[in-house]
Amino acid sequence: MSSLALILFLTIIFLTLMITYLSAKKTKNASEFYTAGGGLTAWQNGLAVAGDFMSAASFLGITGAIALIGFDGFYMSIGNLVAFLFLLYLVSEPLRNLGKYTVADMITTRFHSKKVRGVAALNTLVISIFYMIAQLVGAGGLIKLLLGIDFVPAVLIVGTLMTVYVIFGGMTATSWVQITKAVLLMAGSFILTFIVFAKFNFNVMAMFEHIKTATPLQEAFLDPGNKYKSGLDMISFNLSLVLGAAGLPHLLVRFFTVKDAATARKSVVYSTWFIGIFFIMTIFLGFGAAAFVGFNNIVAANPGGNMAAPLLAQTLGGDILFAIVSAVAFATILAVVSGLVLTSASAVAHDIYGEIIRDGKITEKQQVQVARIASIMVAIISIILALFSQKLNVAFLSVLALGIAASANLPVILCTIYWKRFNMTGAITGMLVGLLSSVILVLLSPNVWNPVPGAAIFTGNPVFHMENPTIFTVPLGFIGAYLGTILSAKKADEEKFAEVLFKSNTGYGISIAKE
Repeated sequence: MSSLALILFLTIIFLTLMITYLSAKKTKNASEFYTAGGGLTAWQNGLAVAGDFMSAASFLGITGAIALIGFDGFYMSIGNLVAFLFLLYLVSEPLRNLGKYTVADMITTRFHSKKVRGVAALNTLVISIFYMIAQLVGAGGLIKLLLGIDFVPAVLIVGTLMTVYVIFGGMTATSWVQITKAVLLMAGSFILTFIVFAKFNFNVMAMFEHIKTATPLQEAFLDPGNKYKSGLDMISFNLSLVLGAAGLPHLLVRFFTVKDAATARKSVVYSTWFIGIFFIMTIFLGFGAAAFVGFNNIVAANPGGNMAAPLLAQTLGGDILFAIVSAVAFATILAVVSGLVLTSASAVAHDIYGEIIRDGKITEKQQVQVARIASIMVAIISIILALFSQKLNVAFLSVLALGIAASANLPVILCTIYWKRFNMTGAITGMLVGLLSSVILVLLSPNVWNPVPGAAIFTGNPVFHMENPTIFTVPLGFIGAYLGTILSAKKADEEKFAEVLFKSNTGYGISIAKE
């Protein structure tokens, strides 16, 4: 175990716990616990959104994917960036104007139904847990590589820390941990990118020429089709990336942490710049890992390629840079998983317990207490599932979560905002069809079943042969919403739609941020 690495890890833990301690003093009611009282500025929330999105999947997974499969790994960077344009123009402003604490709040603004709220909360839990598995797998591999701690206790350490952040600090602590790690991650990535670029004498063409002979793929490294042999699979994969961000619950609730829709919109612009710059740097990191670390060394450290970035740091900067980059990656994981735990706990405490079981008759103190208990439950479930997913690439695990979000949440969010005829039955049907079709097809796919022992979670032949089902499940989500609406005897409330349309565009009646 490197003493420097241990010191840096302990420093990160101390810094984040100090943020939690200071935030706990400001977390006195439900609004402050769930949304930091709506008091973040545009640039603060932009950094926090970027911190949420620049996850272990982005830093570790995308770098590893580019290093191992070349151009097909680059799709992850481009798709993630385009997703924010979709989020900016169609979702962020109406969501802030209509919601309060959770995505279910926004949907039930139009449909005052416990059934709608319950299904929306279920979606939030499933998507968040899928996404959390990816972060925990990345954390386990990283700590195992750097500190020599086995995968199981490594995951337990991260799971414990993320639960502490949420229980004591709520959204305020989560936001500032995300802001801190976004700054650290951008700085660490810039240093690595600069060193890699310097190795090629700051010549982009020289880098591309070198990479043609540096990997087992040779010139094919720069061509599409190394992973996605089927064009349909590739399109499905990109649909997950482009549409999934607009349905990710832990990302959407970030728009409730600002005072109004205009600030939410500005925060998306800020985050797009931060994320765009970061994803450009992942190209240099992936190419650098392929050229200087080598395919065999990357795979030997982790079959999914998740350790490519830390190994690149070690190769180019020795143990010091290796420890710094790994500590930054650790901070990245802590920030994202704490946001996911908080989002899941909010769905349980606010939506399921507060609004469905207690019919809204619950004090803020009781709601926060339930959220803290729910945080522990969600963490335990996620840790157990992560232990079975150790060999999977964390970027791909995140893409699966994005596909479920795009299929289960996005169709209903868009129909709620923009379709006059949409009704309660359509909302329930759309969410359930999108959720169930996504989860079932993923469970039947080659990601779970593979005839080669050890290549997937279970040994056997897959029933569904595409790696990513989003190209089918997103249309199914919209079809479910459409058929549920037109085949239902229940008529749409046109007056309610007019009210929702007015509020979504003007922000009339929204909650006001604390001063």
